[in-house]
Amino acid sequence: MKPSPHPSSGPERPVPALPALPGRRGFLGGLLATAALAAAGPALATPARAAARPAPAPAPRATRPLLLGTYTSEAGGGTGIGTAAYDTATGAITPGPVITGVDNPSYLALHPSGSTVYAVAEQEAGAVTAVRLAPDGAYEVLGSRPSGGSGTTHLSVHPSGRWLLSANYGSGSVAVHPIAEDGALGERTDLVTHSSPPPGPGQGGPHAHQIVTAPDGGHVLAVDLGTDTVYTYALDESAGTLTEVSRAALAPGSGPRHLAFHPGGRSAYLACELDNTLVVCAYDPATGALTPGPGQSTGTGSGTSYPAQPVVTGDGAYVYLANRGPNSLTRYAVEDDGAALRLLDTVPVGGDWPRQLALSPDGSLLFAANQRSSTVTVFRVGPDGSLTVVGDPFPAPVAVCVLPLP
Repeated sequence: MKPSPHPSSGPERPVPALPALPGRRGFLGGLLATAALAAAGPALATPARAAARPAPAPAPRATRPLLLGTYTSEAGGGTGIGTAAYDTATGAITPGPVITGVDNPSYLALHPSGSTVYAVAEQEAGAVTAVRLAPDGAYEVLGSRPSGGSGTTHLSVHPSGRWLLSANYGSGSVAVHPIAEDGALGERTDLVTHSSPPPGPGQGGPHAHQIVTAPDGGHVLAVDLGTDTVYTYALDESAGTLTEVSRAALAPGSGPRHLAFHPGGRSAYLACELDNTLVVCAYDPATGALTPGPGQSTGTGSGTSYPAQPVVTGDGAYVYLANRGPNSLTRYAVEDDGAALRLLDTVPVGGDWPRQLALSPDGSLLFAANQRSSTVTVFRVGPDGSLTVVGDPFPAPVAVCVLPLP
């Protein structure tokens, strides 16, 4: 797979006491992680206001599981999916064993049942792997299936729990695999390559970076950094095939990377890593059409911020954005029922190159996976959406994905 010229494809800086991190996501290695399992926290309500929210009642102190994605193919890297446990009261993370037998698991997704986790194999011969989880912390690798492309970088489970969707960055394609009742994966049912429009400035081809189901459940959106386009597909839930129904063009050279939907289902927020913007998009559930608005500032000043991923609070009141260049998180207030954002502030992430963010199931904690510093930082989310660091960064070699489980 030829490296792409954008920053997540290029050479990674070495970090003290770790090997240099070359290559797109480097196909790097590493992970220190953990296992423990517990019950889910309460979901948040859904008003979409920027005003301060009432502080939630203190939840009973508990320990919940955390999974960590990494790269395993580099010297000094990890050996699989890291497992850990976090304290819901303090945010403190305790390391656990590693789920071995999984190559380059740089992105993870949980089945709606909570019993199976899926991992990409981000390498030349891309693949997706299923791992069964048990309440006692045991696990079983159920096997892998070829993704049909190279550099598989993202995956998600359809809300029905019957289909696994994956995005191949290197080959610019998206794939569908059936999920059996036991969580195992079947043979691929579809593979769609983004052959048009032509690649954007500086791109050698399409680079599918994310694939996710819209809140309406009937449409699947694929974000392609190489073609500066978001494709909307209808998923045939009987055959497991994708039919394109719409596409949204972003500014040439903007490099759309990841989007997150507002819980209201009519707005989405799209991080564009090459032009340092966050784009508010209108979404039509009836047609699947996504309509991008103008790019908005990341609040990081001059220089390239390389925004990686937005996340939305469960009540739709705030959006957070990871900025890899300045190593910061931007906080936005959501207004107009999700159709507008107001930039509030930025805070240091406390690590280097924040690749991915995740909120705890109850929304009280925010986790940031910092690739170059090989750490995970934890923030407490205040009633006003403010972020406060809790504890010291947790060491997790080449941390590129963090997945708190219910």
